[in-house]
Amino acid sequence: MLDFPRWKQAWLWFITLACALAAMPSVLSVAGLTWPAALPAPKVNLGLDLAGGSHLLLEADVEQVRRLRLEQMEDSVRQRLTKGDNKVDIGEISNKDGKISFMLGDPGKADFVREQLQTLTSGAGLSGQRDWDLAINGGLIELTPTEAGLSQSVDQAMGAAVEVVRKRIDKMGTREPTIIRQGKNRIVVQVPGLSDPKKLKDAIGQTAKLEFKLVDTNASPTDRAQGVAAPGTVLVPYANPEKDGIIPLAVFRLGGIVGDQLVKATPGNDPKTNEPLVEIEFNQQGGAKFAKLTSENVNRPFAIILDGRVISAPNISEPILGGQARISGSFTSETATQLAINLASGALPVDLKVVEERTVGPDLGADSIRSGAIAMAVGTGVLALFMLVTYGRFGVYTCAALIINALMILGIMAVIGGTLTLPGIAGFVLTIGAAVDANVLINERIREERARGRKVFQAVEMGYKEASRAIFDANITNVIAAVLMFYFGSGPVRGFAVVLMIGIVTSVFTAMTLTRMWVAGWLRRARPAELVL
Repeated sequence: MLDFPRWKQAWLWFITLACALAAMPSVLSVAGLTWPAALPAPKVNLGLDLAGGSHLLLEADVEQVRRLRLEQMEDSVRQRLTKGDNKVDIGEISNKDGKISFMLGDPGKADFVREQLQTLTSGAGLSGQRDWDLAINGGLIELTPTEAGLSQSVDQAMGAAVEVVRKRIDKMGTREPTIIRQGKNRIVVQVPGLSDPKKLKDAIGQTAKLEFKLVDTNASPTDRAQGVAAPGTVLVPYANPEKDGIIPLAVFRLGGIVGDQLVKATPGNDPKTNEPLVEIEFNQQGGAKFAKLTSENVNRPFAIILDGRVISAPNISEPILGGQARISGSFTSETATQLAINLASGALPVDLKVVEERTVGPDLGADSIRSGAIAMAVGTGVLALFMLVTYGRFGVYTCAALIINALMILGIMAVIGGTLTLPGIAGFVLTIGAAVDANVLINERIREERARGRKVFQAVEMGYKEASRAIFDANITNVIAAVLMFYFGSGPVRGFAVVLMIGIVTSVFTAMTLTRMWVAGWLRRARPAELVL
């Protein structure tokens, strides 16, 4: 165990120095010094509790998910039974009372309709239920959403919402946001270093649901003003009522195109008026749908709807075949840019409402860092004094290993882009203590071997060999605990687990490998006849 050829020594020193150098930008930053700009500068990101920032708690509208499921099922039933080879004579489809119902013109086709509609339902996870219950009573067909199906839809919507929120925040240029689900329908968003919560709310509060729907030109202004919509249509208010009027626009509820097939959205300016606008581009499937919609409805107006408000309602003068379009309205350069970011990141599958908002100032984080640094310095100083007094030369190796261990933890966290939180500092200090424990085990084991009469070389070799078993066993249990905390925990708990796992690896490396290399080199050079332990 004391054999260290030159190539192995060089490799160990390379790993040690590389990690230590990676930690220097962070260390110099805390000390108020500047790292050379020409050199790579990986830095440890500070969490919300250390750097300050914005905290939002978002809540999803579960009832909206329920309504969307009804609308999507109604559209699917209409497409399946009224078009193509499966066309069946059915009455008006109703979605009242939270279920889809309609009458068959020919009750004798009930079995055929059952077969067609069964393909529109599926199993709801592991619940053993279908997502929709299908009931046929004579000529009456009813599709009722199940609670298991709703729970599955909410879970899928929340998972998609988390990813959309993450994309939008990443495009803001912020680093290491914490975005996690809380409970069934809530999302916690924490962005370190962002002191303006309004900017954060503007980025993630907009649903960015883009729709293109045909306008019902037969709807009278009187009915629209009174809030009366014809069957199959819905009234949508204008986004800019001062310019377009307060009377809502009547559009057909089903059909049209949803902007979930966008591949590109960029801010721009109108070449004629220089007004800000957003240029969008569909994928191949979306472009085909857009071309079909505009080709079949030339000389008819269609509404461009964003988050339930009409941006504009231009007339289709000719088919639009390229899959590209422009969205214009009362935009500023900032709002056009933000809308482009939100559209490119994808629409939120469900509206999110801010139920809690909090801003953490950087002063609290600075105090925490200062207190943590003082605690670590005092603790490390006391440990170093104890090790020097108790173990002499071996205590010097232990103190050097502790310093390198701390630098290696910071260096690895900087390279992987990790975030240091207040619990992370606790994990940092804990790993320093674990590293000392490992060195104490080794030194005490060497003492025992010398007391048994072994020679110096044999005592050191057996001391490291025998102590390694206890050290590995203890650290494996710590790693298991850290993995479980990372898997089941969230936010600060995960930060603690990450620092703990990194610290366990570096403490074993410094205690079991670096100090052994130093001791082996000293034994070969000095050839001591006795050890002072």
